[in-house]
Amino acid sequence: MTDTRRALPSIGVLVEQPGLRALAERVPRALVTEALRALIAGARGGATLPDNDQAWVRAVEAHVAARTTPSLRTALNATGVVLHTNLGRAPLAPAALEAMAEVARSASTLEYDVARGARGSRHLHCSALLAELTGAEDALVVNNCAAALVLALHTFAAGRETIVSRGELVEIGGSFRVPDIMSTSGTTLVEVGTTNRTHADDYRRALSPRTGAIVKVHRSNFALEGFVAEASVRELVPIAADAGVPLLHDFGSGLLGDLSPWGLTGEPTARDAVAAGATLVMMSGDKLLGGPQAGIMVGTRDAVALVRQHPLARALRVDKLTLAALEATLALYRDPERARRAIPALAMLTASADSIRGRAEALVVAVRSARGDSEQGLRIADLRVEPSEATVGGGAFPTARIASWAITIGGDAKAIETRLRTGAVPIIARIEAGRVRLDLRSIDPADDAALLSLLLPVFA
Repeated sequence: MTDTRRALPSIGVLVEQPGLRALAERVPRALVTEALRALIAGARGGATLPDNDQAWVRAVEAHVAARTTPSLRTALNATGVVLHTNLGRAPLAPAALEAMAEVARSASTLEYDVARGARGSRHLHCSALLAELTGAEDALVVNNCAAALVLALHTFAAGRETIVSRGELVEIGGSFRVPDIMSTSGTTLVEVGTTNRTHADDYRRALSPRTGAIVKVHRSNFALEGFVAEASVRELVPIAADAGVPLLHDFGSGLLGDLSPWGLTGEPTARDAVAAGATLVMMSGDKLLGGPQAGIMVGTRDAVALVRQHPLARALRVDKLTLAALEATLALYRDPERARRAIPALAMLTASADSIRGRAEALVVAVRSARGDSEQGLRIADLRVEPSEATVGGGAFPTARIASWAITIGGDAKAIETRLRTGAVPIIARIEAGRVRLDLRSIDPADDAALLSLLLPVFA
């Protein structure tokens, strides 16, 4: 019996076909030959090979596209969760993008003091602006909020004990648990109170000569209601002072401005957190602050100086792009109304429901105009504008529900969601009541044209 595998074409012959030879001039030849090897390997396993030059080109192009598409790429967040951790949290303001591009294209003063003509410190770039906006004496920026907490505990409580409420030993996204993060600093956690009730006296009774710090953790992603109690930062300040230990407040959200006029209440601002009197307040840069991923520490001058000198501060430092984006974002807050308009996350959270409805209706009209009603594919009648509820995300305002509007699509919801998600630019939506829902609150209005172009093929 003749083994058909002996008749498989050679790579050298295939790559010289006119179509593949032309393709190898446009993309790396190594990728073309890799694709050919993969196709022939598949044929050895029983797959069917292309039967003409153009079919080979299409098959190789598909393989090359799969290999060269970046794993990290732009997507449209139609989930209605504005600060979606899996989708990169806060999109950056144009001013932040411009600042990043400016320092990326050439040399910069990252660690150079032009006034003295000598080496400087990257830790000083955002410190004055953060102090101005929060009322703190000094500030330090590291790579995220968890890193800020670990660094603070390493500085003040390594080899000693840290007192923390049981009700604040929370789990955050990705199955990361605050007690596990804290323990990596070499401190021993002393848990006080109960899950639902912790009092100031619980902390006071736990003090000992081994106490290195008291930690107050802002609850993220959930709220406790009912028979509950917790000690405030202001209550803990004199307890920490009497013991001669720092009070570290993991504030989390990074809120710099009051959002209560838009119905978002119950979350303190960074200035409020600093005014309460903690030694150090730690927060994220990419949540409600609306900047890049960063861990921001603000507090007393002496405490920040000690943290800045710790060897781990170098391991957790941020790069020039993060500092440029953060500084540009912070500068917008000197004019709160300008910040609300210019920082995308804040603009999305404070946009009126009517404006979102208007955008949704305009998109539906555009789809209908471009496609009409057809028996092929999805019927335009399956496209609607319906009320929706958006959320903040990022662990902030966990119980808040924000009135919004969504474009919804009927039909085979799973197939439609998959098609949207796997397109050239992924549209990340959700399925609810058997319909695909695209909540426009979490999409920047500047992306509406792109959304339209991606929706039209769905109704082709």
